Amino acid sequence: MSDERLRRLNAMRDCDRILSGVRPKTMRDRLADLEAGGDLDGWPDFYGDGPVEALEERVAGLLGTQAAVFFPTGTMAQQVALRYGADRTGIPAAALHPLGHQEVHERHAYAELTGLRGVRSTIERRNPTAAEIARLGEPVSTVVIELPMRDAGFVLPSWDELVAVAKASRAIGARVHFDGARIWESTPHLGRSLHEVTALADSVYVSFYKSLDGISGAVLAGTADLGDYARAWRHRYGGTIFQQWPAVLIALAGLDRELPRLPRYVRHARTIAEALSLLPGAKVYPQPPHTHQFRLWLPFPASALGAAVLAMAERDGVWFAGGWQDADVPGYAVTEVTIAGHALEWTADDVAEAGARLLAEL
Repeated sequence: MSDERLRRLNAMRDCDRILSGVRPKTMRDRLADLEAGGDLDGWPDFYGDGPVEALEERVAGLLGTQAAVFFPTGTMAQQVALRYGADRTGIPAAALHPLGHQEVHERHAYAELTGLRGVRSTIERRNPTAAEIARLGEPVSTVVIELPMRDAGFVLPSWDELVAVAKASRAIGARVHFDGARIWESTPHLGRSLHEVTALADSVYVSFYKSLDGISGAVLAGTADLGDYARAWRHRYGGTIFQQWPAVLIALAGLDRELPRLPRYVRHARTIAEALSLLPGAKVYPQPPHTHQFRLWLPFPASALGAAVLAMAERDGVWFAGGWQDADVPGYAVTEVTIAGHALEWTADDVAEAGARLLAEL
């Protein structure tokens, strides 16, 4: 870990107030989370039984699927989902968005390790529409929908759009796979329960560390046939690990603690986003946010914003938002804002005051 990153983590951990993100946890903090996830006097898992099976059953119940299979990483789970579609349909191609996780963050594992070919579903900064799927022009085994699409700004379709694209995918003979790493917080915008949302898909991947405060791990959920297939390929990919109980217990704790809070985070994100949009030169997208995460642009260099945030945190004990990057918009930098935990304590006036303080620092 770099000295600069360590400095940011220490500063954020010591802040009394945090607007974006959650307070970083040490390894000792994580040990305390284990207690909340299950009986530490019980037996650990052995190659996927015990606590792993308990988590799988819990997630299958939450999603309303026949099966759920735990994977150490989402990258592995998504490869298996696309491989399954290709094997079952005989079509070695999948419809993917160029901003989707498989293309941007997984180093094209579906192509490099599985030999599949990606077909671009759309070039718009959103998920594909039913019309775009209908005119793909070539057969695909799976259509991937990312809920929400993180690299487009955490954007979601409407419920009617999602229903239509699922129908259009099946009309061309394709399966529907939801890249649902953050599907947990998508239900308020869609206006439907998790059961109703996942019922539109043939397979769903969910993550435990992106919104539920886990340390690692994912689940691939779907039919019983998919579950059998996923367990076989999980083993072949090296994902059937001897023991994974720390990640599993902390995931269970996250389901208990964070999942019920997500609707509140989503609602409060709208208040915070509106207040941030009133800062001089600020731009917020989407407005209002679709989930509890959104993007914020300010008219300063990323390096200057990062330094100002850190200085304000170390001096005043207030963390504004980190992770600034220079944007495509000339003269602006952008960051991802996550409303969770301590951010619920912030009012619009608090945001205005902290924003003014940050701008004065700049």
